[in-house]
Amino acid sequence: MSEPLPPISRRALLQGAAATGALIMLHPFSARAAANQAHLRIMETTDIHVNLLPYDYYADKANDTLGLSRTAALTDAVRKEAVNSMLVDNGDLLQGSPMGDFVAYERGMKEGDVHPVMKGMNLLDYACSTLGNHEFNYGLSFLDKVLAGADFPFVCANLIRGTEKAANPRNDKLYLKPYLILDKTLKDGAGAEHPIKIGVIGFVPPQILVWDAKNLAGNVVTRDIVEAAKAWVPQMKEEGADIVIALSHSGIDIKQAEMMENASFFLAGVEGIDAVFTGHQHLVFPGKKDFQQLAGVDAEKGTLQGKPAVMAGFWGSHMGLIDLLLERDGSKWRVVSATSEARPIFERVDNKNKATVEDVKSVVDALKTDHEATLAYVRRPVGKTSAPLYSYFALVADDPSVQIVSQAQSWYLKDILKSTQWKDLPLLSAAAPFKAGGRGGADYYTDVPAGDIAIKNVADLYLYPNTVRAVEITGAQVKEWLEMSAGIFKHIEPGKTDQPLINTDFPSYNFDVIDGVSYRIDLLQPPKYDAKGNVITAGSSRIKDLMFDGKPIDPAKKFVVATNNYRAGGGGNFPDINESKIIYEAPDTNRDVIVRYIVAEGTINPSADANWSFVPLPETSVVFETGAKARDFISQVKTLKIEPAGEGENGFSKYRILL
Repeated sequence: MSEPLPPISRRALLQGAAATGALIMLHPFSARAAANQAHLRIMETTDIHVNLLPYDYYADKANDTLGLSRTAALTDAVRKEAVNSMLVDNGDLLQGSPMGDFVAYERGMKEGDVHPVMKGMNLLDYACSTLGNHEFNYGLSFLDKVLAGADFPFVCANLIRGTEKAANPRNDKLYLKPYLILDKTLKDGAGAEHPIKIGVIGFVPPQILVWDAKNLAGNVVTRDIVEAAKAWVPQMKEEGADIVIALSHSGIDIKQAEMMENASFFLAGVEGIDAVFTGHQHLVFPGKKDFQQLAGVDAEKGTLQGKPAVMAGFWGSHMGLIDLLLERDGSKWRVVSATSEARPIFERVDNKNKATVEDVKSVVDALKTDHEATLAYVRRPVGKTSAPLYSYFALVADDPSVQIVSQAQSWYLKDILKSTQWKDLPLLSAAAPFKAGGRGGADYYTDVPAGDIAIKNVADLYLYPNTVRAVEITGAQVKEWLEMSAGIFKHIEPGKTDQPLINTDFPSYNFDVIDGVSYRIDLLQPPKYDAKGNVITAGSSRIKDLMFDGKPIDPAKKFVVATNNYRAGGGGNFPDINESKIIYEAPDTNRDVIVRYIVAEGTINPSADANWSFVPLPETSVVFETGAKARDFISQVKTLKIEPAGEGENGFSKYRILL
């Protein structure tokens, strides 16, 4: 929170109890507001990703850590703690769970249909939302149909129709309205009501043009977030906005650059913006874990450059709250104090997740048919697997959940390329683990037993609706690709024990394993690249014994590498991997290719081929955290000496590798 809070007054308690029939503790701003002051609470949801109910369709079981129907209950409760409140959303609504894929690919959206996301959100009195990057995964026509079913407006100030940006951002032909000015009424500390104009402006990561080039190229362009804000916020003030809040589907980073993906810190520095609602990174702010020790970021109080900000986790796990104490200055309002909070929908009790709220029945009832249809969709079998598929050790050893993706990509492209000019080039395949590294919690790992494999399992293996791409690169570029991937590991000192292995700032989806070559990773060497692809140790070479066809790889030899549109388009900032290297753009998603591969094979063998390992380091050990169920598969990892090393935090288990 951004300032110490006084004790709750007896008056506030009695007011809350009288209003609700229960003991409700009003926020201190409501309790202490004077006749010329008012408390405004603004609530945020972000990164819902079609997780509308507390149900994990990948695991096919209930899950108390997610679901808009649970966040809705929290929303109802926190409204009662404030005299004045409003609810906003920060984007990434339409993709991320099998329900999203079912609607987009199986059922489709006709004119007049209401998407399940909107069925749920329309019940909760949202004031406004912005777009997230995953809103574009199914194309602009699909997005337009979904937005038509919303009972609340969407804003976005940096998404431009066509292929040209205007000289002045205010002349851009925007896809949506850049902002809204909402006419609201505030009740002050004396109970009198006064008008206020609240400006709401929204932003999307400019990188959508890379990540969804297939859907967006030639249709839209993007502008830098901060550049757009500096143009539009003064106009909002000119039009009478008393306060301005930014819906920034963009994370927090203090290294400034043009067209930043995570620009919320610098957005907070734009004059006229009073509060920033962030998202995209699937983290929590304020809090004790994320964004510590960043200059200008107060992760305890919840401020960016002194402005209140919040990031409410993901999948409905938290409700973001920014509370503003406003004071009338003549006929205008200004912020005199603020607090921030990210309130969870569950807690950890005896190493288990326990819900702190119940479902809102109206939301559950509205989604009953969609839920049942999604269950039937994900349970449909497509083939069998002869070995279990799991990702508990995907960051430390060659892994079956990654292996099967690589096998399917190679199978698909081999047939396509055989009649092209690239038919004689060696075909490699790059894939990364999506459900690993703890980004989604201690249960967020692939775990498919041997036997029948269903659509839900394929969606579990490959979370995103990426499409297949092929790039042509040299042996030297293959090595640099792997050098970038190896940046996920910390620099290890010889002879020391239990050193942390994983750089948690490096996302698991950027840890590519390339099949078709073999190699070892030398942890004594420092990383050459950081998580953003910047060279940090120019002379370092972690990749050792890089072999193709049993011989050291020829740096000049040409290779074709199967990957996805995100990586081939420059996603992750891998060295020399960009659109200029693409030789084939497939019409099929990686998930569809996996399904077709399984159907064609009947029974797949996903056992990892151990094509990569660590260089041995005598008398040295490292530790990492993974899901608790990893213990069931530890004996299957043949290339490492792994042993349990105790309990981690929040349900994770710790393991030791004897290098």
